[in-house]
Amino acid sequence: MTHDAQSALVRGRECIRIEMEALQATAEALDASFVAVVQAVETAAQAGRKLIFSGVGKSAHIAQKLAGTFNSTGVISCFLDATQALHGDLGLCAPGDLAVLLSNSGQSAEMLRLLAMLKRFELTIVALTSNPDSELAKDADLRLLYRVPREACPLRLAPTASTTAALALGDALAMVLLERRGFTREDFARLHPSGNLGTALLLKVRDIMRTGDRLPVMPDQRTIQDAILGMTKAKAGCIALVDTAAGKLTGILTDGDFRRHVLSSPDFLSQPVDRFMTRTPKTVHIEALAVEALRIFDRYKIDDLIVVDDTGRPVGLVDVQDLPKMKLL
Repeated sequence: MTHDAQSALVRGRECIRIEMEALQATAEALDASFVAVVQAVETAAQAGRKLIFSGVGKSAHIAQKLAGTFNSTGVISCFLDATQALHGDLGLCAPGDLAVLLSNSGQSAEMLRLLAMLKRFELTIVALTSNPDSELAKDADLRLLYRVPREACPLRLAPTASTTAALALGDALAMVLLERRGFTREDFARLHPSGNLGTALLLKVRDIMRTGDRLPVMPDQRTIQDAILGMTKAKAGCIALVDTAAGKLTGILTDGDFRRHVLSSPDFLSQPVDRFMTRTPKTVHIEALAVEALRIFDRYKIDDLIVVDDTGRPVGLVDVQDLPKMKLL
């Protein structure tokens, strides 16, 4: 490696470490002020009010991203351009809304003018800044403070660690609100219907399960040999076992079960499969979201999941190897 290449790596790593310092300092400094903002945003959201984010320069980009994050988690949000606000865009503000004004220094002239105007509209004002002694922090109703020991810019001019810390603090606020409001995967899927993310989240188990010849099902009184042949024919790692009367699921035999017991007796293959099957196996309903199947795989560390209908009959099979193709892993 050349000296220039080595120097680039050293400097790159140093920049990242400096930004990590800001994140660590911000995390350690969270206090009751953060909780107060959480409660204020929660109150506004429950009342059907909106969040208004604003900033100038690099802070404007952070404000736009945070507005998008809150919208994607079901909290009505928008970005207000501080300049356009002076020329009519204040019309989007209504009493009871909550405004988050971003300024690293807390002394931005545009933000201070906007703060004064928003107070006339009876909005709750939150200052998101690194400067607790700034005019913005002092005049706002609430404060979200981040800590930046130093910027990663060698000139100490370009916003780097400060924008990273501001973004992380806003994200922390959004994620705390998401959990407190009980926002679910299903809610997330409803708000993200397009693209790979939305497609994956909206899939149901019936959309990804194996059926027909790829679903091995057999009465639980058949032999181990019959079960192995059924699994092999379906190219599956398990077979669903059912009672002969109603066809309801009674158990599952997997490759693992077979390997564990194959040497247990000389006549193992001729033994009834119900002696070795796993009773009450993990199942998933055919109408469940596919991400529910993923949750079961993650929680129980299994490779195969039987799909059942309302009557408890096996109607499909989800193999963990199929999930990457569905972009669920």
